[in-house]
Amino acid sequence: MISSMTGFGKSELIQDYKTITIEIRTLNSKTIDINSRLPYRYKEFDMLLRKKIADSLKRGKIDFSVIYKSNKEDSNSVVNKKIVESYISQLKDIEGFQESDLLSIAMKLPETLKTEKNEIDEEEKSSLLSLLDKTLFKVISFRDQEGETLFNDFIKRCKLLKIYLGKITNVDNNRKKKIKEKINSEIKKLKVEVDQNRLEQEMIYYIEKLDITEEKIRLKNHISYFIETLNSNTSQGKKLGFICQEMGREINTIGSKANDFEIQKNVVQMKDELEKIKEQLLNIL
Repeated sequence: MISSMTGFGKSELIQDYKTITIEIRTLNSKTIDINSRLPYRYKEFDMLLRKKIADSLKRGKIDFSVIYKSNKEDSNSVVNKKIVESYISQLKDIEGFQESDLLSIAMKLPETLKTEKNEIDEEEKSSLLSLLDKTLFKVISFRDQEGETLFNDFIKRCKLLKIYLGKITNVDNNRKKKIKEKINSEIKKLKVEVDQNRLEQEMIYYIEKLDITEEKIRLKNHISYFIETLNSNTSQGKKLGFICQEMGREINTIGSKANDFEIQKNVVQMKDELEKIKEQLLNIL
């Protein structure tokens, strides 16, 4: 089954002292292009998270963000008592300051607060990775749902291609006979004698140049192979694109050889359906 490259997933983890939110958005791209936005706290895990995303999502333009919010105020900051006491002691020696104001003045001076580095333990790292897995699962589910919608659309358009090909085949069955009749009719109007053997040879050569039997067979096979690839176990967007190119070549050749209004009309319809398929294929993984 095919998958789309358009996806979205968002997960949130709320604990006593922190909230972690992960959001992933994906669009179509020929390769994988990851744009990550991480808080400073998790910068060291950037490569690890990128690899995990790349392994899961394979291809696409991916916007990935992590938001960390601490539920404790100044949890890592403590008062540097020795520095504060030293400041207050020095301020007392200066006239003009009221004793009640000394603490507030001292706290505004440098190095009165010291921030202790909050190490990330294995439990928090594990929680972050588990939350990412949960978000990736949501993105993949979204992609699969989009892929199912596109799958049904492709099947519908392939059926239409087969219908138009069937109409072309019906017209083509009588086309050679009509061409012969038209040539003979034009020769009779000229009222000249012709070598019938030579005429037959030239007519066979001319009709062979207009023959589209091989193109019809190949196009029918390409359509069947396209549907078979759609039903494969893995999404193969690039392969489907190559098959589409071959289908386009056969349709163009039929159009150039046709020399018939009804066939040309159906060729135009087939080209229209094929363009719609190609446009949607850009979003297939």
